[in-house]
Amino acid sequence: MKKGKIKVLFSDLGGVLLTNGWDRNSRAKAVELFGLDGKEFESRHQMLFGDYEVGKISLDTYLHYTVFSQPRSFSRDVFVDFMYAQSKPNQEAIDLVRELKKKYDFKVVIISNEGKELTKHRIDAFHLREFADFFVVSCFIGTRKPDKEVYRLALDLVQVPPEETAYLEDRQLFVEIARECGIHAIHYQDAPSARVALEALL
Repeated sequence: MKKGKIKVLFSDLGGVLLTNGWDRNSRAKAVELFGLDGKEFESRHQMLFGDYEVGKISLDTYLHYTVFSQPRSFSRDVFVDFMYAQSKPNQEAIDLVRELKKKYDFKVVIISNEGKELTKHRIDAFHLREFADFFVVSCFIGTRKPDKEVYRLALDLVQVPPEETAYLEDRQLFVEIARECGIHAIHYQDAPSARVALEALL
């Protein structure tokens, strides 16, 4: 087991280790499958999802106002199951993080914008605790990326200087903001290129 220059690997969840939890494509599928009014649903989603992601409202409240504000021919449980089913693993990325953690003995910390119920489902369904040491998620900390406070909090929690951390993130804006905090942020596009970038740091 090698000790590298990087003591902590931060990683985004949706777009890196997993697919996004509830993105535009997933919502479009829901509109078609469940016969929703797409414009109304998307408008309500935009007004409410930010509050869901920072833990101000529950998934039940989000669904009450976006989907079940009128009678439906399907149940809430059926719709929630559909939401959960949209999450898929990016196995190449997961395998990469597992492999490098074993080789270099760094900690792995998930930094993500997600609501509580979706987060808990994704952690359990994809066994993320097996390799992630802890989770800095918007629903638990009350703020979300791109707020720099997210990265400052993550650094405070790990008690490691930013120059001894790396970060896999698929959104370029978030990469830029993390770099401004001194973190070695890598724009994640695929596992092979991420491996090259990480190995150069490690």
